[in-house]
Amino acid sequence: MHVRMTVNGREVERETPAGMTLATFLRDVLLLTGTKIGCEEGECGACTVLLDGEPVTSCILLVGQADGRAVTTVEGLSADGRLDPVQEAFVRTGAVQCGFCTPGMVMAVRALLDRNPRPTREDVREAISGNLCRCTGYSKIIEAVAEAVSPSR
Repeated sequence: MHVRMTVNGREVERETPAGMTLATFLRDVLLLTGTKIGCEEGECGACTVLLDGEPVTSCILLVGQADGRAVTTVEGLSADGRLDPVQEAFVRTGAVQCGFCTPGMVMAVRALLDRNPRPTREDVREAISGNLCRCTGYSKIIEAVAEAVSPSR
């Protein structure tokens, strides 16, 4: 199967097996390993990427479904050697813990802030509800989002 898409702002064109998932394509073909594969069932959110700006679980999305579309991974959030404000806030508040859920969590939060720059705590909880975290208890993640949207930044 021939696919063409924009990944992190760059045009990508490749031949791939028809049944390959987007997560596998990103990790094994493009070597963008920030996207984690946790469950391969779309349940844990570790593989969350943005597809045309919307968060999706890339472990259950076939690469052909991304054909002609824009994909953003956690690697695509940084610019000019600087982390995205969400990534910076996760680091500063200790919301990274073991780090396995972090890329997917960051992508879910980034999508939220792109559509709602001043979310409530409930908005944040809803946005990350598809992302499982075993280490933080989610409080540090919610704290990170509050810091990322703080007017003093």
